Amino acid sequence: MLTPQDFTAALASFATGVAVVTVRDGRDDLGSTITAFTSVSMDPPMVLISVAAASYLAEVLHRQPRWAVTVLAAAQRALAGRFAAEGRPSARLLLGGQPHHRGPKSDALVIEGGLAAIECETRVRLPAGDHVLFVAEVLGVDYLARQDPLIRVNRRYR
Repeated sequence: MLTPQDFTAALASFATGVAVVTVRDGRDDLGSTITAFTSVSMDPPMVLISVAAASYLAEVLHRQPRWAVTVLAAAQRALAGRFAAEGRPSARLLLGGQPHHRGPKSDALVIEGGLAAIECETRVRLPAGDHVLFVAEVLGVDYLARQDPLIRVNRRYR
């Protein structure tokens, strides 16, 4: 019989990139570390993120269709840990002294020093078990730096 622990352990063996999704929530900015991020289509350019349905991030993404994803560099490991916190993390507080700017198309925070920034607008929301899949059209990209990526495998950043 498949147990949640076996399922989680098996999926943890798959190396994934690490990114931070940011979205403007009224006067504040929300940010969260994600590893469930992938391209969906080249024409039109579309991506997908998977977010826990019970999370505050999912709640905000239902209200705010525009958001950004910053693909993190290996040197941004501590930043990934700060944005992985549960609850309602204020992105500006979690950034600390990390340079950032507002994306011109999404108005979401873009973290400087990452590998790429992708500004998005949600087109489809799909419930998927205890998660929600947000499929979004890409509004713009910035290829920010050529560095080693931050990855996560076996529940550790590398």
